Amino acid sequence: MIRRLSPELTLYFGGGFPARLAPSSKRHEALIGIGGNVGHVRRRFKQLLHYLRSFPAIDVVATSPVLQNPPFGYLDQADFFNAVLIIRTNLEPLPLLRTLLHIEKRFGRRRSFPNAPRTLDLDIIFFESKKLYNKQLTIPHPHWKERESVLIPMSHLR
Repeated sequence: MIRRLSPELTLYFGGGFPARLAPSSKRHEALIGIGGNVGHVRRRFKQLLHYLRSFPAIDVVATSPVLQNPPFGYLDQADFFNAVLIIRTNLEPLPLLRTLLHIEKRFGRRRSFPNAPRTLDLDIIFFESKKLYNKQLTIPHPHWKERESVLIPMSHLR
């Protein structure tokens, strides 16, 4: 199903987005933002879910629908597709960040310049109620309140 929210914003439902998945007994809960705009992103999101289901450090508990939205920052690029995942993990925030960066790289992410087009972007939006401010990681994500790419998918989590 497709729901057009405005001329620039479209929600996609299907292929595991949204979904409530198996509960998890892992210690920590986090909200992860996922995005991309290079190649067939919605198919890549399905592949990511499949990959994470076999990945022992992370359990995906829920997914949002996928939002298609215009880029911000660097504007001369294709629209982005974004969603959010609720995960459970035994990893602490910095090891989780390193794991997410490794997954991005596995899915073809190259960091050429800030806000560049990308195959996959994984951001820790929240990690329980923790606050963390250092040069490697800021939790909660510093711009989550300003981004429709987070707010709209997050509003559809059940």
